[in-house]
Amino acid sequence: MPTTLTQLPDSILPLLETMRELDASDLHLKTGVPPVYRVAGALRRTSLPVIEVNSRYIEKLMEPIMPQRRIEEFHRRGGLDFAYNLPNGDRFRINVMQSCDQLHAAIRRVRGRIPNFEELHLPAVYRKLSEEAGEGLIIVCGVTGCGKSTTMAAMIDHINETQSVNIISIEDPIEYAFRPKKSIVSQREIGLDLETFADGLRSAVRQDPDVIFVGEMRDRETMLASLQAAETGHLVFCTLHTADTMQSLTRILEFFPQDQHTFIRSSLANSLKAVLAQRLLPAIDPKISRVPAVEVLLGDPIVKEKIREAEDTDLPEIIAGNLEAGMVNFTTSLGRLVEEGMVYTDVAMEYAPNREQLTGMLHGIKTSAQSMVHRVKHRPAG
Repeated sequence: MPTTLTQLPDSILPLLETMRELDASDLHLKTGVPPVYRVAGALRRTSLPVIEVNSRYIEKLMEPIMPQRRIEEFHRRGGLDFAYNLPNGDRFRINVMQSCDQLHAAIRRVRGRIPNFEELHLPAVYRKLSEEAGEGLIIVCGVTGCGKSTTMAAMIDHINETQSVNIISIEDPIEYAFRPKKSIVSQREIGLDLETFADGLRSAVRQDPDVIFVGEMRDRETMLASLQAAETGHLVFCTLHTADTMQSLTRILEFFPQDQHTFIRSSLANSLKAVLAQRLLPAIDPKISRVPAVEVLLGDPIVKEKIREAEDTDLPEIIAGNLEAGMVNFTTSLGRLVEEGMVYTDVAMEYAPNREQLTGMLHGIKTSAQSMVHRVKHRPAG
């Protein structure tokens, strides 16, 4: 993969700066292979030399930028998450880990400017949810690398721009840096400002917040504290590593023993505003790179009753029947992306949970292979 680098640099900075040049989302540093970038969702090896085993090359790059106060934690746990800034405003979420007595690093690039809903190609319901005042729980879910953090940042920053509220975030690590606009914002980082998400939530409710952003639901205590905050007058945003809305509800219950499920269902039914799931697909337009297919479950009275009564299996049908209200399932979202010329049919089919249903929605839409044949046939001579 071509870059302006011709040899392994002595500093991490050139490798990070190259991420902007390549529009790469991630950089992987592992012994035994050269540096690897993820571009448009695909891993691409550079033509740089292999990082030799036992060279301590990665340690030499990482040690100067690791938070000194967390070095002991890194050695104790064998890994560490932290953030790093470049002068141009780019931020990086960095994970370093011990692997077979070698240090490896996974680096995610977070752009300095927070994109808006239009730039992210998100449907109008995301803006609507961000503009609705009041309390409740909004969950953004998806697999690793699907853009959850960026979507959440866009929603939080829209509130920041349009409402006079107090926003408190609890993150590990802080990714997007919010500048106070119409709102006031406090961002707290696990390991630097507090020990756990649950600690941050307990203190946050005593800090006069209107909006609380929890970077990730990881355990029972954090989930319970988030539900309680959402039920007591706060708007709570959080993320979950689940593939779709149904898995999110299942995952929440899995945090708790069976004898507490009735209570948790009642609490969730009282507080839920929305579950927003997304997957990133390669876009037709190379300038866009990837676009999200989404699934949206809104906490309307029927949905709340189904959750309370443990009738979750009815929710997919409710989503499919409430498109006008802003709900949408992945199949419908994929169909819209194809019809709007954002993704090719065969690409959408790869991601479709129900290919037969998607096929029934689409007629005569060209595939990426057909487009390639068309370009070859009509390529100018010479």
